[in-house]
Amino acid sequence: EKTVDSVVNISTVKTVRVERGRYGLPFDDPFFRRFFGPEGQNGRPDTRRESSLGSGVIVSSDGVILTNNHVVRDADQVTVILNDKRTFDAKVIGADPASDLAVIRIDKKVDGLRPLPFGDSDKLRLGEVVLAIGNPFGLNHTVTMGIVSAKGRSNVGVAAYEDFIQTDAAINPGNSGGALINLRGELVGVNTAIASSTGEYQGIGFAIPANMAKSIMGTLAKGGKIVRGWIGVGLREMTPDIAEAIGLNKEGGVLVSEVFDDGPGKKAGLQPGDVILAVDGTSMENMSHLRNTIADLGANKRVTLRVFRDGREINLPVTLGERPENPEIARGREERGGRPKSFGGVVVSTLNQATRATFRIPDEVTAGVVVTGIQAGSAGERAGLQMGDVIRKINNRPAGSVDTVLREYEKAKNKVLLYVWREGSNLFLVLEKK
Repeated sequence: EKTVDSVVNISTVKTVRVERGRYGLPFDDPFFRRFFGPEGQNGRPDTRRESSLGSGVIVSSDGVILTNNHVVRDADQVTVILNDKRTFDAKVIGADPASDLAVIRIDKKVDGLRPLPFGDSDKLRLGEVVLAIGNPFGLNHTVTMGIVSAKGRSNVGVAAYEDFIQTDAAINPGNSGGALINLRGELVGVNTAIASSTGEYQGIGFAIPANMAKSIMGTLAKGGKIVRGWIGVGLREMTPDIAEAIGLNKEGGVLVSEVFDDGPGKKAGLQPGDVILAVDGTSMENMSHLRNTIADLGANKRVTLRVFRDGREINLPVTLGERPENPEIARGREERGGRPKSFGGVVVSTLNQATRATFRIPDEVTAGVVVTGIQAGSAGERAGLQMGDVIRKINNRPAGSVDTVLREYEKAKNKVLLYVWREGSNLFLVLEKK
């Protein structure tokens, strides 16, 4: 009862371009287009006004509200409705798509606002009772109850940086941006997404931890830019097969699959095949844990990485750089181990400990590049290439690196001769360029 006044209904209106199907609307028919032109009826563009509903949490008495980025993204108009039915216009003052958080502010001074105090989300325990407050299906200030089902959920696919609290408190469309509170009435999370095959509640919901939200909100509220730390390496999850292949006898750690030129990792001496075990003494459980830890530390921070290399552990000091703003660069490199490099529909990667373990390539295959993906119907598939093949030569030149292979492919005119190792045998394949 004390906290519902701190949760608001957020209504947005935005202009969207209409994607019309074949004759999906009368004026799409060529007969009508003869009279009204290609832009729509009376020459108007194919756009429409779209409204949506979400939730938000009042976090300061001067009208600052925390919500999800996807609730207010691209909005032309944002309206806030309080629990006492008062309605106000608001403006987006900062957004961080990488975490799916946004901060808005009510346009005018409003009396009687009740900000919700932040709790310590790190102290949440599995099984602890939590309440979700929001506006599902436009039903204002609905309260549902559940428990903390899990912590540290990542790879959900909602945002680039994920460290979700999982809960079974009922969360439905319209709850996004609302409050997840503990029984002391403290904000411990921002409700963000559900795992569902129907689009509606099926027992699994996700909330951004309050500690993460509070840190990001502080920067956004001041109109600042979120600066995340970055090592400049490609990462891969450790598997038991890889650990056994490199002689690592402990769980956890993250494999370095690629080190980018001029990046902080390159300058610090990181190498492909290294396993990052800890950052400043904190053990890294998986790739998401490492990525989030480095991001939270920020740029220009000097840290010590505990690294496993060639059967022993070493310490490497690294001064973190700033994560590139281009999401394809940052997300592609850090989550997938570098932007995939390909030719003729064939994705190729460096021959290293990780690819050896994944495709069971023996040590006697000492050079070449590994085929790690093939596009269906591509020239590579027609040539007979398979995943796990090692391209040893291209046009009778040694395939010393991925870049070498790409250059030789570009130089070729019509046909490319490949000398390939496959399961103990060597064969020649011809790839036709088109």
